[in-house]
Amino acid sequence: MAATRANSVGATGWRARAGTTFKTFKHSATASRGMVVTNHPMGSAAGLEMLAMGGNAIDAAIGAVFALSVVEPMMVGPFGGGYINLRTANGESVCIDNYTTAPAAAAADMYRPVSDTWPDYLLTEDRESQVGYLAVGVPGNLKAWEELHSGYGKLSWETVIAPAIRYAEDGFPASEYLVRLITEHRQDIGRFPATAEIFLPGGSPPAAGQNIVRRDYAESLKAIASGGAAELYDGPLGQAIAADIGRNGGLITIDDLRGYSTLRKEPVRGTYRGFEITGPPPGNTGITLIIEMLNILENFDVAGRGFGTRDGLHLIAESLKIAFADRFEYLGDPATIEIPLDWLTSREYAAQRAAGIDVSRAGEQMAGTYPGARAGESSNTTHLTTADDAGNMVSMTQTINEVFGSKVTVAGTGILLNNTQAMFDPHPGHPNSVAPNKRVVSSMSPTIVSRDGRPFMGIGTPGGVRIFGSVMQAIMNVIDHGMTLQEAVEAPRLWTQGQDVELEQVFGEGVHAGMSGLGHPVVRVANVAGGMNGVLIDHERGLMTGAACWRADGVPAGLSGGPADADARFNPLV
Repeated sequence: MAATRANSVGATGWRARAGTTFKTFKHSATASRGMVVTNHPMGSAAGLEMLAMGGNAIDAAIGAVFALSVVEPMMVGPFGGGYINLRTANGESVCIDNYTTAPAAAAADMYRPVSDTWPDYLLTEDRESQVGYLAVGVPGNLKAWEELHSGYGKLSWETVIAPAIRYAEDGFPASEYLVRLITEHRQDIGRFPATAEIFLPGGSPPAAGQNIVRRDYAESLKAIASGGAAELYDGPLGQAIAADIGRNGGLITIDDLRGYSTLRKEPVRGTYRGFEITGPPPGNTGITLIIEMLNILENFDVAGRGFGTRDGLHLIAESLKIAFADRFEYLGDPATIEIPLDWLTSREYAAQRAAGIDVSRAGEQMAGTYPGARAGESSNTTHLTTADDAGNMVSMTQTINEVFGSKVTVAGTGILLNNTQAMFDPHPGHPNSVAPNKRVVSSMSPTIVSRDGRPFMGIGTPGGVRIFGSVMQAIMNVIDHGMTLQEAVEAPRLWTQGQDVELEQVFGEGVHAGMSGLGHPVVRVANVAGGMNGVLIDHERGLMTGAACWRADGVPAGLSGGPADADARFNPLV
């Protein structure tokens, strides 16, 4: 539908002018006690189960992500990495960097690049950085899930894992989405017997709706429920995985697992038209660049240009070009390079870059010049958002990188291994080149937007390098264009990193022609990034709304009602 209603968040009172119109595909959910939104209905159901048992948003998030590791196995698992953004009921902001690291035995020249130019710049001979045991990074997911739960959850560890164990033992129906991805990657999956056994039963992909049982993974989950993350990082499960990796030419050892640590950091913060934006700081790049771009766009009348208009999309495209130029120049693992974070997120720098945008013509945007002084990401990951009526909110993006990660399942464990080494630059001597114990840099953007000191919206999406631009556009959709959350996550998107401008097909031919007329090389695509989801809180009404978009199997699940009123008896005649 057209974004022409008055701004629903009351930030500016602006109205979005006429622009691109679209219809939403899904419906949002509204509840009073808690909300869970994930990219699979059984993931959302597991989180909702935690809320129904008296758990909080943290229990819901951990219950959901364990469930997703069963039913969305191509996207997430304990042997992966990600970022967690938590806003607690008492106002504490917590960001956990649980992204993967390179093994201690990794080296800058461990891969053989096939090209020194794009688009094949990140590819390696025999796809060693993408498929198989050399593609695997040291995981952080399971350790972070346990740390988040032990620090902030209410229910027992065994309780939050129970739905995932049940799903793995009893099985779950294969979605059409899962079947399509298995079919697309069947050749790689078929190289690894323990993976093929589950996802290519009888040598072929399952039919949609066919029950998939993961008994070995259920046993691994039972061990984790009993022994905690130590089962993987210093116990029998980790020993078995490290031994399998070593037998097959990989680099990760049990010492790598023992030595892994998450990083707990203060969030990077910015503001946009009176709203606070928070999320993980570098080595994550996503929130830093969202804040940089919003700072630039705050210099323009975004609402006045309308949603999906040539002039509005031109500003977004130019801001994305600036952000990518700065990303390649300045952002990496903060343990290995100095990052000018305050400068990149400053309003002074944003004003300088805004002044350099020609509103009538596409430009070639270069990195800024810091006073005194390319990463390859998969679009296949998962995001979930949870909230409760106490005021806790969790926004977390987790992954095993590409679809089914390295495609390796360690026999007897049911655990799929990541392929996050593919995100490093295989050429030595660059900011994101491989190095021992180096942390991978990611565009993940688990975002929390606050107003008047209280969480207003949690939002995020899968999508690799397209994540942060997509999340930024959703924030603009709500704040500038007055969209509902459902409209904001489903609205058509654009993306560019300085070359072609990708426009989703919902944008009409007139917009395509208009952008081309400004000098943008435009290509039409089915979708930009993945299944965005989020939660928006209306504090005045005591309600929260969850929404998930058409680009994935996302489902919002909310809890309302509550216990009986102990101080009064219900009188149907009153």
